[in-house]
Order: sequence, then structure tokens, then C-alpha cells
Amino acid sequence: MTSKQTTDQNLQLLYTLFCDDVRLEVGNKLSFMGVFQNIMVQQLPVSLIKFAVVNHWQGEGTHLSEVRILTPDRQHPIVVSQPTSFEITKGGFADNISFFVNVTFPAAGQYWVQTLINSSLFDEQPLTVSDGREPSADNSSQAVN
Repeated sequence: MTSKQTTDQNLQLLYTLFCDDVRLEVGNKLSFMGVFQNIMVQQLPVSLIKFAVVNHWQGEGTHLSEVRILTPDRQHPIVVSQPTSFEITKGGFADNISFFVNVTFPAAGQYWVQTLINSSLFDEQPLTVSDGREPSADNSSQAVN
């Protein structure tokens, strides 16, 4: 999940990852567990015990970040993070990680993971939830989710 959108000269989103968990390791390294781009299950609705959205930023300044997941019609939020402030020194980088627990996806479809900066939409990524019992309409590989 990559995005290079820039809303101003001071902030650039380099990438967004969806994963099961994120751990801070020795040396300030991040370990990402269970990285995925879509969710395929045998039964819906499905609840994820833990779900993380990782945004990696470049730029400078202090910013307020929020992450929300919307239904396929973009009308209703499934979950919304608390606003989180982060600061980037000039020429620096920052990781903003939003953790969610017990996130329920009620039906199959293309959900939308939106990142807001200072209460304005900055980026959105699709997150497809599919029922593994139904035949797939596309020819994509099922080897990697």
C-alpha cells in the first residue's frame, strides 16, 4: 500500500501498511506482524481482535493525524482512531501507528481506510473484505493475501 500524495510542502505520506500488530524492537526498529492488503474469511461478519494501520511520513512540522475505516458506501465509520499529534524535524521521518481492537466487518466489500491530517482527508486506501466461500470475480492470485 503505497501513496506519495502531498497536500503541502511540509508533509508527504510515503506508505501505509495494514497488519495484525507492530512491535518496537531494540534500536528503535519496528517489526510488523501479519502484513496484509485484503481480508478473506470463511464466514461474515468477521471481527479482527487487533488491527494496526501504519503511516510513514516525511517532511517537517507538527501535525494531527486520525485514521478511520468506512463502509463500502463511505457513509458509515466502522472504527475511528483518536486524534494523535506527531512532529517531524526538518528532513526527518515519522511513523504514526493506529491500533484498533475488535473491529467488525459486517459484510463483504471494499472498505476505505482514510487518513486525515488536521481534520482534512489526506489519503485513502481500499481494504477488500471477501467471503472465501464465494467464487472470486477476478483472476488475482490467492497465494498472497
